[in-house]
Amino acid sequence: MTASAAPPATGVAERGHAHHSHPVALRRNLQFQALWAGQAASSLGLNVANVAYPLAILALTGSPARAGLFASLQTVGMLAGGLPAGQLADRLDRRAVVIATESARALITAGVAVGLILGAMTLPTLLTAAVLLGAGQAISGAARMPLVRSVVPPEQLTTALVQDEVRQNGAALAGPPLAGVLYGLQALEHAIPFLFTAVSFVLSMLAAIAMKVLPGADRDARAEPNTVAESSQPDSTATKGSRDGGILAGIRTLWSSPVLRAAMVLIMIVNAIGAGLDLVIIVILRGQHVHSGLIGVVLAFAAVGGLAGAPLIRPLHRIRPGVLLLLACVADVPILAGMAVRFGPWWVAGLLFLEYIPVPAMRVLVDVLILRQTPDEMRGRVVAAIMTLIGLGMPVGAAVTGLLLQTLTAQTAVLILAGAQLLAVLYCARMRGLWRARWPQQQ
Repeated sequence: MTASAAPPATGVAERGHAHHSHPVALRRNLQFQALWAGQAASSLGLNVANVAYPLAILALTGSPARAGLFASLQTVGMLAGGLPAGQLADRLDRRAVVIATESARALITAGVAVGLILGAMTLPTLLTAAVLLGAGQAISGAARMPLVRSVVPPEQLTTALVQDEVRQNGAALAGPPLAGVLYGLQALEHAIPFLFTAVSFVLSMLAAIAMKVLPGADRDARAEPNTVAESSQPDSTATKGSRDGGILAGIRTLWSSPVLRAAMVLIMIVNAIGAGLDLVIIVILRGQHVHSGLIGVVLAFAAVGGLAGAPLIRPLHRIRPGVLLLLACVADVPILAGMAVRFGPWWVAGLLFLEYIPVPAMRVLVDVLILRQTPDEMRGRVVAAIMTLIGLGMPVGAAVTGLLLQTLTAQTAVLILAGAQLLAVLYCARMRGLWRARWPQQQ
C-alpha cells in the first residue's frame, strides 16, 4: 500500500476567500473547475504511462530488474527536483510553473512515442526520460496543490476533498485498463499509450493557461491557516524560521514536530516497500499468461478500493491519526502475503481492492495534520518536503523489488515485501508520538 503514491488530498482556504460569506458553488467556480480538469487529464495520462512503461521495458529488454530501474530513476528525478520545486512554487507564479512543466512533460513523452515508432528507442533514452519526467512530477505537484487551496473557500473543504479523491481514484481506475488496451494495439509499435499521455499533458497545460484568464485569477488576499491541535503543531521557533525562507524550510517545519516526524518515518518505509508492487503484480500475472488488457483491469481495482474508501474518510478519522496509520499499515501485511497464492487475476484484484480502501483516509490524514496549518507563503516548500520525504525510500524499494523478481519467484518476492512491512510497523509502533497524536480541532 502506498498511502501517498499519489500526492496528499486537497482542500484549504487561502487567497481571496476570507471575506466571502456566500462563496460560489464549486461547480460554478471556474478557477477550481479548470484546475480540476487539468489535474484529471494529467492524472489519467500518468496512470496510463505507469502501466505502459513497464510493459514497454519488459518487451524491449525482457528484464524485470531493468523495468524496476526505470521506476527507480523516475523517483530519483522526483526527489532531486523536490526541494527546488517547492522554492519555485513559493517564489514564482504557480500557474506559470504548471504551464511550463506540463509543456516539458508533453514534449518528453511525445519524444518517447516517436522513438518507439521509428524503432530507435534505447534503454539509456528511456532512463533519461524517467529522470526528467520524475523531476517534472515534483515541480508540477509542488505548484499545483497550493493552487487548489487558493481557489477553495473553507466552507467547501469537504466537498473539494471528495471531488479530489474522485479525480485521483477515477483516473487510477480508468488508466490501467486503458493502458493495457492501448498497448495491446499493434499499430505504431506500441506507441499509442505514450501519445495519449502526451496529449493529456497538453490538456493540463491548456487548463492552467485558462486559469490565468478566468474570473478570480487576480485574487491575492491571504487567509490565516486553521487553528491546530497542540500535539501536532510545529513549534513557533521552527515555523518562524521556515517563513524566513530557504530551500529546507519545509523539512524543518515537518521535523520540528515529534508526531509529524513519526508519521513521516512510517509512511516513508511503507512507500519504499510498496514502490514495486505494480511490477510484482505484472510479473505474477504475466507468468500466468494473463493478457495485458486484463492486467490493466486488475491494477484498476486499486482505484476501485480508493473510491470505496472515500466515504469512509470521516468515520475512520474518529480514530486517532497515529493509531489509524498503524492499523492501516499492519492490516496491509496479510493482504500483501495473500498475493503469493496463485488463485488467478481476480484474486489479485480483490486483494488490491481491500488494500486501497484506507488510502483516501491516509491522504487526508497528511492533509489535515500538515498542509492545513501551513501559511501560503511556504506551502509550496512544505508540499515539496512531504513528497521528498515520502519518496526517499522509493528508488531503493523499486530497484530491490526488481532484483528480487530477477533472482526469485514473484511469490517469494511478495512474501519478503510483506515480512519487511510487518517489521517496519512493529518498529514504528514503538514511537510514542504516534499513539499520542490528536486531530486538529478544525478538519
